Amino acid sequence: MTSEIVVNGRFLSRRVSGVERHGREILSLIGDRCRLERTRVNGWRGHLWEQLDLPRKVQPASVLWSPANSGPLLVSNQALTLHDLSPLEHPEWFRKSFAAWYRLFLPILVKRVRVIFTPSEYVRNKICRRFGVKNIVVTPNGVDRSVFHPAVKQERYGIPEKYILFVGTLEPRKNLTGLLEAWERVKDDFKDTWLIIAGTHGSVFAPVSRMNQVERVHFIGFVEEECLPGLYVGATLFVLPSFDEGFGLPILEAMACGTPVVTSDGGALPEVLGESGVIFKLSETDGLTNAIRNCLSDQYLLLSMKEKGLARAELFPWQRPARIIWNALHES
Repeated sequence: MTSEIVVNGRFLSRRVSGVERHGREILSLIGDRCRLERTRVNGWRGHLWEQLDLPRKVQPASVLWSPANSGPLLVSNQALTLHDLSPLEHPEWFRKSFAAWYRLFLPILVKRVRVIFTPSEYVRNKICRRFGVKNIVVTPNGVDRSVFHPAVKQERYGIPEKYILFVGTLEPRKNLTGLLEAWERVKDDFKDTWLIIAGTHGSVFAPVSRMNQVERVHFIGFVEEECLPGLYVGATLFVLPSFDEGFGLPILEAMACGTPVVTSDGGALPEVLGESGVIFKLSETDGLTNAIRNCLSDQYLLLSMKEKGLARAELFPWQRPARIIWNALHES
């Protein structure tokens, strides 16, 4: 039995996205049995803290859990949660300095840690193929259905009553250009509907090129955690058209809120959605356009997607990955 579990809390100083949500939710369930080490600095100072200061706070007999794609190279008795490999596979999606750092740093770290947690079989298989490591455990993300549920109060944000919703960081991977192009093609058929895009640019990502102004599109910026459920609930349809995802937490949150989901076949998205929504092929030029049009035109289809999504979301409680992680940390 390991005497102490230490959590690398560097992620707590960052704005919450999917990676940070995972760390916070697991920490809320096992944190009372761990020792948390955290910092208030970000950027290159955060890297220095993680690589130089944090190792001095971890005793040789302890196990360090690093929940957010990065950890200190000097600590070998470490469990690393690796959410995806996009900085290695698609450096063009990131700022050059960030991509260069991870392309040098991550392959070394992966070979040094004791165990790797991933959110999906898709990411697990990629890590196996790329690095040849075997000790990889799938710990799927979850959703708190006491927070994300259909009865939550809707958030208006001054937006129209009927809207399609996107939630995520405004980064190249999310395929926002494809979403705006699809909306341009279908908007005239649904004149009472808007496209709402919730999210902001991340500091480590390459800038996203904006299309010319498209009618009935509203960028509402970053949405605080407590307001997200109401935003999902108010949407007629949720769309996540990403080129690649290690999991795709927003589609799970949307399903838990009873919102029908359309997503791409990129990465782990089909693995998460299952048969509970509509999956379009990125290889098909009009795939997203047709998916949106078909859903908005068929109320029975939307109702079926809602019911299947609610049932699917029940399969992803946060307690499941928390239990797997806790047990694996004690075996490290």
